[in-house]
Amino acid sequence: MTERHTSTDDSGAESLAPELAALPEVLRPGVARQWQRFCEHAAAQGVTRPTHRGFLRVLVRVWAASEFVAETCVREPALLAELLDRGDLLRDYSAADYPDRLRAALARSKDDDGLGRALRAVRRREMVRIVWRDLAGWAGLGETLLDLSRLADACVAGALRKLDGWMRKEYGSPRAADGRPQGLVVLAMGKLGALELNVSSDIDLIFAYPEQGVSRRRRGITTEEFFTRLAQRLIRVIGETTAEGFVFRVDARLRPYGDSGPLVMSFDAMEEYYQSQGREWERYAMIKARVIAGERGAVLLRALRPFVYRRYLDFGAFESLRDMKALIQRQVQRKGMEGNIKLGPGGIREIEFIGQAFQLIRGGREPALRERGILTVLHRLAAADYLPRYVADSLMHAYVFLRRVENRLQAYADAQVHTLPEHDTERLRLAFAMGYPDWARFAAELAKQMGAVHEHFEHVFAAPQATTADAQDTLEAALGAAWQGSIDLNQAGAALAEAGFDDPLEALRLVQRVRDGHACRSLGNRGRERLDRLMPMLLAAVAAGERSTATLLRVLGVIEAVAGRTAYLALLTENPMALSQLVKLCAASPWIAQQLAQHPLLLDDLLDPRTLYLPLHRDGLRAELADALAALDADDLEQQMELLRHFKQSNSLRVAAADVAEVMPLMVVSDHLTEIAEVVVDAVLSLCWQMLVRRHGRPMRAGPGKAQPAGFAVIAYGKLGGLELGYGSDLDLVFLHDSSAEGGHTDGAQPVDNSVFFGRLGQRIIHVLNTLTPSGVLYEVDMRLRPSGASGLLVSNIDAFADYQRTEAWTWEHQALVRARAIAGDAGVAAQFHAIRLEILARERDAETLRGEVRDMRERMRRELSAGDGEQFDLKQGRGGLTDIEFLVQYGVLRWTREHPDLAEFTDNIRQLEAFARAGLMPLTQARLLADAYRSYRRRIHRLALDEEAPVVPRSEFHDCRRQVTKLWRAWIGE
Repeated sequence: MTERHTSTDDSGAESLAPELAALPEVLRPGVARQWQRFCEHAAAQGVTRPTHRGFLRVLVRVWAASEFVAETCVREPALLAELLDRGDLLRDYSAADYPDRLRAALARSKDDDGLGRALRAVRRREMVRIVWRDLAGWAGLGETLLDLSRLADACVAGALRKLDGWMRKEYGSPRAADGRPQGLVVLAMGKLGALELNVSSDIDLIFAYPEQGVSRRRRGITTEEFFTRLAQRLIRVIGETTAEGFVFRVDARLRPYGDSGPLVMSFDAMEEYYQSQGREWERYAMIKARVIAGERGAVLLRALRPFVYRRYLDFGAFESLRDMKALIQRQVQRKGMEGNIKLGPGGIREIEFIGQAFQLIRGGREPALRERGILTVLHRLAAADYLPRYVADSLMHAYVFLRRVENRLQAYADAQVHTLPEHDTERLRLAFAMGYPDWARFAAELAKQMGAVHEHFEHVFAAPQATTADAQDTLEAALGAAWQGSIDLNQAGAALAEAGFDDPLEALRLVQRVRDGHACRSLGNRGRERLDRLMPMLLAAVAAGERSTATLLRVLGVIEAVAGRTAYLALLTENPMALSQLVKLCAASPWIAQQLAQHPLLLDDLLDPRTLYLPLHRDGLRAELADALAALDADDLEQQMELLRHFKQSNSLRVAAADVAEVMPLMVVSDHLTEIAEVVVDAVLSLCWQMLVRRHGRPMRAGPGKAQPAGFAVIAYGKLGGLELGYGSDLDLVFLHDSSAEGGHTDGAQPVDNSVFFGRLGQRIIHVLNTLTPSGVLYEVDMRLRPSGASGLLVSNIDAFADYQRTEAWTWEHQALVRARAIAGDAGVAAQFHAIRLEILARERDAETLRGEVRDMRERMRRELSAGDGEQFDLKQGRGGLTDIEFLVQYGVLRWTREHPDLAEFTDNIRQLEAFARAGLMPLTQARLLADAYRSYRRRIHRLALDEEAPVVPRSEFHDCRRQVTKLWRAWIGE
């Protein structure tokens, strides 16, 4: 450093001649005059001035671009010398540098005036350093914005610490009613909140405190008075412009009620305001909120999160931000601000709006988008395919360019400027600061960047209706009039007929019923506006399909169900693809229509056909559910239960969509539904286990030697066990544990007997699966296949289970065991169950006795459960139907597993039939016949379920299948 400080003479501008020659000619005189004055002041003050040619070349570039830096150095030559001597001008600061520097600088402050002077001195020094490094090219944009933000953070925190201490000496420490100490919480909003502060930006602050109380002194005051005075003093110390300048201009108008509201509010009052009165622009502002002072600020932000990030996809954000941008644009035009790089077309605000629109829409469901920094948000939007990668890259490149322009505009005079200069010299100065030889080339690049931003903005925020052709506009106008009742009935019917409805009069009746119904009449102005925009598009989409009037009935059922949540109306209005998928799926299946009406969150899944028709397999399901659960509070069972229900419903919808689109075969449909259930049960077991272990510790087996953890497993029977789950199937489950007969207990602070632990675990699992919540039931659970049925223990010891199967179980219980398998829990318990199952299935049995017991149980079921009559065939319980095939398989497994253990390897009927053929127990043609019949029956049952119809068909259907199955039944089982 010393080579830069070798002279105290005042030779002036002559010593800068080579460096000045590198500047545009019009900028040279100003820098020369500043250097002359600097040399004179340095000499007068005995400060060594820099003479190193390399540094001087940088100096003239920086001073040419920033009068603020030049004038500060001229007035305080020692400041530049000190920055050079300490090396601060040439190094990055760490996160601790600013707080440490402020702490030392403010240590001797005795009052507000002294504190203000010390803060302004630090600010001048650090701003010279930051701006110098930026203009010299020694710091990138990221470092510059972060440095500016950290400086502001440290100034606020340092000033607050001093002022708070003085206030407490005078009034005592503010405490809540229960005596807990309290402190002021400061939220940074806007660019400071996002750690993206620019060179001469205001800092937007909101002040809060935890709860009402008083300060503990004879002169004590309420916490509200205390913190109001403290905030006022902080704003005055930091924000007032004095002879030494200012620290940071403070804007507190983003607080609840703006200027007319209290300066500080309690957490409860703030939460109540945002939940009951918060406006859309306040949601947008809160995205960037960050705690910069106050130990309990994180509690406040957690309480406000539901206001900012909704649990559904909130496409109303597009509409709100579109309106906000239009308002800004009118202001820009009215005030002649077209050259404003922040608010003008293609400016910084449009980039922020694009990112934050997606955050408001999806942030409630995707925690990864709850970021404050816009560059990170854009990167994640591209990674998630919400923005094309080239669009995100274009926006990020433009953002960096525009923020650099903004900083250079403001660096010149340390003024909050966003408008491009009009004077030629100022234009050349800006172009030079940006690294361009002249204004023309800089202006061309600026126009290119802003043009690209505005094009992307218009594409993202374009109203869907604006893209339709003239003929479609005319049709939708007529349909809109029919919907609103602004034309007579004949004209309305004619419009619906022209649109393509197969029964226009019935369609008109359905439309009128919805329009005049309670759901529509109870809408507010915004909801009704959204519905009025949606209905013409919806009617046109429905009319274009087959069975249009029947489809309209189903679609309108969904609309009535979601109308009160107008964000869903916005979702369908803003996303023609989602509307198209809604119509398509409702046309294909009333079951899907009912699911969408009952669970509106599923509408979110209609946005992307690429995922809607591609159900996830097991690994994908596990990853999706694990990520979603990881974002929740581990102790919030209510939220976890709601998330599990949505996960199941969403993934079942994907399966149903692929099913009705006929892009997957029946067996794959059942595989997917089975995998969804298995992943859910495994997650439920894990959640419930963790909750109980946190409370009681792990269950440990009793016995000699070192205690070992006891295990627990979930055994699936029936359709889940047989890998044949259908839509709406319940789960037949049995719970087993391997705690020893000697008992045992948990190893936690609140130990309980293992039997109590496992009993509670079983109850909690059933509670999570079975309980009706606002999102419905996760799965209906049937536990009657456990030992002794409904009268038996909810959770059985594995040894007791084995003993029951050996000595007490009925033949029908062994039949059920044919389809049983472990699906979740401890691998050791699962292995023991597998061994017991094989042992029981391989028992020696009397063939005639077995045949009679199977036949009697089947006839009993047929009498009690069959829904068919002389004209109809019950696909499940009818003679020659699905259950006959299942009983045939179960009989064969029980009859021959002793000789052919491979028969018990699988639990599904198809592979067991294949095993019969391999073992020579059944001709291959018969095995294939039964397998084909079984698949045909199940395929038909699936379709009937999607159509919400009972599994009953005309007797003429499946006539040959029934005859062949009945023939084989008689051959194997008898009459």
